Amino acid sequence: MNHSDLHAKAPSLAAGMAAADHSPDVQLSQTRHRAALVASWQIAPGSTVLELGCGQGDMTAVLAEAVGPNGRVIAIDVAEPSYGSPVTLGESAARLGAGPLGSRIDFRFGTDIRDPSVNFRENTFDHVVLAHCSWYFASLGQLLDTLVRVRPWARRLWFTEWDLTPASGDQLAHLLAVLIQGQVEAAGSHGQGNVRTPFSREGLLRLLPEAGWTADGGRSVDTEDLQDGDWEIAACLDLVGPEERLATLPEPVRQLVLSQADVLRSIAKPSGNRALAAYSVTAS
Repeated sequence: MNHSDLHAKAPSLAAGMAAADHSPDVQLSQTRHRAALVASWQIAPGSTVLELGCGQGDMTAVLAEAVGPNGRVIAIDVAEPSYGSPVTLGESAARLGAGPLGSRIDFRFGTDIRDPSVNFRENTFDHVVLAHCSWYFASLGQLLDTLVRVRPWARRLWFTEWDLTPASGDQLAHLLAVLIQGQVEAAGSHGQGNVRTPFSREGLLRLLPEAGWTADGGRSVDTEDLQDGDWEIAACLDLVGPEERLATLPEPVRQLVLSQADVLRSIAKPSGNRALAAYSVTAS
C-alpha cells in the first residue's frame, strides 16, 4: 500500500470513525497521521496484523484498509469497552464493525496480552503494531514483558511513539506536560491520563534486544498537524490542579511537580501548542 493511496482514503476512513461526529477536523488529522505511518510500512494486502493498544481504532481502521479484504487485524486493548470520552472504545468499535472494514477487524477489549490464556501459534501474524500506546504501560518492565510475549507470534514489529527530544522551543510545553505526568505516576499517585511511563527513543532501542527483537530501521515522524500537545497540557494541568490529588506524593516530589506546573502554565498557549515529533522504529 503506497502513501498516495492511503492518504487519498484518509478522509473516508476518518468519516467512518465515531469520534468524527464530535470533532471531524481533529479525526481527519489523526487519521492522516496514521495513514502516513502505515504507508511507510511494508504491510501488503492479505497480511495478518496484531495491533496492541488499539484504543478507539484510529490506527486499526488504517491497518484494515491496508490489509485489504483478504487481510485480518486483531486489535487488542487492556481497557474495557466503556472507557473513553466523548466516545467510548466500544462505541467506536461498533461503528467500525458496522462499516465496510468491519469484516477485517477483530476487537478484543479488556485483554492483557501477557495473560497466559491469550495465546497464538508461532508466526501467526505478519506484523505486530504498537502505535502511540507504549506510554500507557505501567512500567518499562511491563512493556518488556509484552514485547517478549509477542515475539514468537509475529515476524515484524512496527513501533511508533512520541519523541522526548524537542526539536524546537515551542515543543517544550508538550514535553514538560509529559514529564510531569510521568513523575506523578512514578511517585505513586496514579491518575487516569495517557502518560504513565514516558521513555526515550534510546530507551526503546535498549529494550528491544532484551525482548529478542533486532531494530533494523527508524525515522522521525512529522506531527505538525496533531493536537496531542494541547491534550497533554490540559491533562497535566487538570492532574496537578486540585491539591488533594498530589497529597500522597512525598513532599519534595510534590513541590517539584507544583513548580514545574507553574512553568508549564507560563509557557503553554491557550491552544495551538506544537506537539513533540514522533519516531517510528521497525524490528524483526
